[in-house]
Parts: sequence; structure tokens; C-alpha cells
Amino acid sequence: MKLGELMKQSSNIILTLDAGGTNLVFNAIDAQNNISADTVLPASSKTLDEFLQKLLSGFHTINQKTGNKANAISFCFPGPANYQNGIIGDLENLPFFKGGVALKPMLEREFKLPVYINNDGDLFTLGEAINGLLPLINTALKENGNTKQYRNLLGITLGTGTGGGIIINGELLIGDNSAGAEINRSNNFLNPEMSIEETLSIRGIKHLYCEASGIEPDLCPEPTEIFEIGTGQRKGNTEAAIKAWETFGVVLGQTLANAITLIDGLIVIGGGLSGAHSLFLPKAIEEMNGSFRKLNGETVQRLETFAYNFENPDCMRDFLQHDEVRIDVPYSNDNVSYSSIKKVGVGISRLGTSNAVAVGAFEFANKKISG
Repeated sequence: MKLGELMKQSSNIILTLDAGGTNLVFNAIDAQNNISADTVLPASSKTLDEFLQKLLSGFHTINQKTGNKANAISFCFPGPANYQNGIIGDLENLPFFKGGVALKPMLEREFKLPVYINNDGDLFTLGEAINGLLPLINTALKENGNTKQYRNLLGITLGTGTGGGIIINGELLIGDNSAGAEINRSNNFLNPEMSIEETLSIRGIKHLYCEASGIEPDLCPEPTEIFEIGTGQRKGNTEAAIKAWETFGVVLGQTLANAITLIDGLIVIGGGLSGAHSLFLPKAIEEMNGSFRKLNGETVQRLETFAYNFENPDCMRDFLQHDEVRIDVPYSNDNVSYSSIKKVGVGISRLGTSNAVAVGAFEFANKKISG
């Protein structure tokens, strides 16, 4: 029996996996984003066989808990990878993957279900586009009398590393080499010889704090503590903490400005470091709304659009303001609606990163199944 025929006989349940460095978290999710089964296995493995057996065991466990009613398997996994074919390449943290491992074909043979693998940045952005920031902003625009609606979304995750995803006209951008939206390979504003990941990550913010405070790396607090020091919730070098997060914001702002110039849409930020947005997002927006200097000494606006901070109530109010006017059509008695202000906005995940990834995984698989 073909995979498609098997799917039609089963209920609308997707098996997912959050493949973290510590744990492998398996879930069975339905269309309402309810988790009907879950299991957790330690990620640490000494051999490829040990790791693959954990994958098979975890998916078998949650599939059996649902009565073997799953429609598909859909999850995120670190790259580099050929995601379309489900082949994971040489992973830095899992050296036994060297030479490539065909996860998708293996799982499809084992479970007789379609398997879809993406990276976490892609699925995070898709989830926020389906049920998070993007529809929330579009609904708010309608409620304020605006006809403008957004269909493009740039997502960026800030945590152990830097991830990204892009939605164009409602569709997830995969890329010809499964390398679309690999924003972590952008060059670093502080040091063009480095990527942004050396700043926009856990190790990055710790390095910035150590540099600003003059302490040794082995004495550096964790990012949450650096945030609490910067906001006065914890004792420490407050000035250094604020400086570290603002420098973080400068690099983020420059990165987002470059990326959104090509995409022209809204921006959503997730990942563990996003919780410190009050200390870095204002600076990022300031950078995005900065200017370039021309050869003749004049300046030109950094972006053709204006960037707004959705976490600032005043900025959100300005973004949602109905500023459309009616202008006359030449040589006629007609007029049309026109807004001269081009706007983009940046906000923090409305679903939570893990939840957004789960929604994205479900939506990606469900669309493939239905289409």
C-alpha cells in the first residue's frame, strides 16, 4: 500500500521530535496542537547505531501510545543537510554522522509513513506565520481600519547558535540546496572575519559581558543572569551587562537590516536569548532606522522602510495607525487609497519557540499530505 493511501486511513496526528543537545523529546501532536503522547530519551550517544536506535525507539513509543494512528513524522534536525531528501550531513556535535545519514528513507521504511525533516529556524518561522506573530499583526491592522496585510516573515532564533527561516507569500523558503535562510552565515558587524553566530549566541553574549566587565570566561555568568544584572534584578556589573546586550543589539540590528532589505516583511525573534529583548531590541531597531553616508557627504536612510519595535506599546500603536489617504487618479473623477509610509516590524515569538516549531512541523507535514 502506498504512503498516501495509508495516510487517508489514519487520524490527523503528526509525530514530532525536538532533537536537542541534551534530550530527544518525542511528541504526537494533533491539528489543535494538543500533545496526545510524549517521551524523552537522552541525546548523548557513543555510536551512530546507538543514536539511530533511540530515534526508532522514541517514535515507536509515541506512535503506539496513539494507537498507531499517525499521519506522518515531521521534525527539525541540525544541519548541514539535504532536507528534501532527508539526508543529514557532517554534524559538528555528532561526528558519527560524517559522510551523511539517510534518516528520512530509514524512518519511512520502518514506519510506512511519510517523513519530513527541516531545520528549527524554518519550522519556527512557519509556526509563527501560521498561528503566531504574523496573523496577530494582520488581525490588529484590520481592526484599526488598515487594508495593508503582510505575507512575508523573517524568523531568527537566538540561543546556542543563530537560526533563521523565511516565509515568502505564505510559503516556506527551502532553497535549491536546502540552505535557504541560513542567516548564521552573515558576516559580523563587529568583525567581518567572523559570522554573526560569534555574537548572537549564548557564547557571544557571555564573551561580550566578560569583555565589558574584565572578568575571566570561567567566571562569566549565564545569559539569564547577565540579563538580570542588566535589569537590576541581580547584583553585578550593571553597566557591563547593559553594554553587552546593547552591543548584541547592534549586531542584530545590522543583520536584520541587511536581511529584511531583500525580504520586505515582518520579523519574529525566538530562542532562549529572546527573553532579554528589553535590553537588546531597542538598540537593534535604532540600527535598522539608521543611515548610510554617501560619497558627497550626504546621508540616506538605512532602509527604504521604517522599522518598528512591536514590544514597545507606543511603537506598536504607530505601526497600527491608519495613515492611508485618498489621492486623485489623473484625468478622472476617481481616487485611490495610498500610504506613503513603508513599515516593517520586529517582535518576539507569540507562541514560544518550542510551540512554534511544533506548529510549524505539523503544518509542513499536513500541507504536504493534503497537497
